[in-house]
Amino acid sequence: MTAGPLAAGALDDPQAMRHAGRDLLSLALLDARNHLLQLLAAFDAPGVPPAQCQQAWQLAWHSAQWQQRWLLADTADASPPAARAPALAALAQVLEQSLDRLHDTPDAPEALAPWHRALQWEDRQAEQLAVLAQRALPPARVQRAPLLLPAQHWQLGSGPGQRPGVPCSEWGAEGVRIPAFEIDAQPVNWQQYAEFAADGGYDRPELWGSDGWAWLQAQPEPRRAPRHVAQLRGGVLVQRGLGAAAGLQRAPAGQAAMHLSRHEAQAWCRWAGRRLPTEPEWEAAACLASRQGFAWGDVLEWVAGTARAWAGADSPPPGSLDAPPPAGSQGVLRGAALATRRRWHHPRARRYAPPGHDDACCGFRSCAL
Repeated sequence: MTAGPLAAGALDDPQAMRHAGRDLLSLALLDARNHLLQLLAAFDAPGVPPAQCQQAWQLAWHSAQWQQRWLLADTADASPPAARAPALAALAQVLEQSLDRLHDTPDAPEALAPWHRALQWEDRQAEQLAVLAQRALPPARVQRAPLLLPAQHWQLGSGPGQRPGVPCSEWGAEGVRIPAFEIDAQPVNWQQYAEFAADGGYDRPELWGSDGWAWLQAQPEPRRAPRHVAQLRGGVLVQRGLGAAAGLQRAPAGQAAMHLSRHEAQAWCRWAGRRLPTEPEWEAAACLASRQGFAWGDVLEWVAGTARAWAGADSPPPGSLDAPPPAGSQGVLRGAALATRRRWHHPRARRYAPPGHDDACCGFRSCAL
């Protein structure tokens, strides 16, 4: 099955995919699987450590396991076949069965909800594969002046009417009043972050707060830079590539800093005399200020506050990604990264992660105090 021009465009359209019917969902699931397999092939490169190959295969197999359990009602806890050919055949078989089940499903939003969740799950595994393979790195951007947004009333959440195709982290709706605020036009870049490290940022407890300093001291090795970064002073050197092609590369100064925990983001903000944006501020800027230069989608972005559901949100169905965690236990990431498929680049998108999480393409931007 191949997608025509209109369908191909819809596959990258976040709004179209939220309202996708049966045919478009079928194409999207095929597209997601093809993308996942292309990423998986990168781990066949010479010199890729066996443990890394196993991790990649396990990520791919998670998609089949999800579809087996939640689409096919098969609760057997099957491990991926050890050999590549049988594993690929098993992945293909589960997808074929899932698409057959989709073909027999009523073309109605509530009935199609499980397949929307299957697509989100598969694309999330592909995103993790892309991160593991160090693919889809942010572009270098010319630094622009911060933006000033006026005070306004803002409506958070996607409401109850769109739920079947909307990730559960966006369910519910609540209105908030946002005072006027100044926000960075793009995420903090490597040059800005390197200045913090050069000024002793990793050695100053007053910048980290008690939780952040405890996290920093608990690292297995002394930490003076974000994950994968070997050098920050005199140019940012980052470990990139797979297998024999792996090695240190110089990151462009204007590239968004990434693989940062929220602790590191908050420490930088304290050092710079700024703060993380709130969720309403970030969302309003993403929705309203793109023409003014608000650039997002390079990295997932930490915001202030802890994860919670919006008012009026129902409990998510089993197998949902980004279900609200216990109160106060996790932080919030907004937006998307370049490793995220375009169909999930929605300005209301949000996901949750522990404050010490740094193995995704996580960055941040700041606001004036």
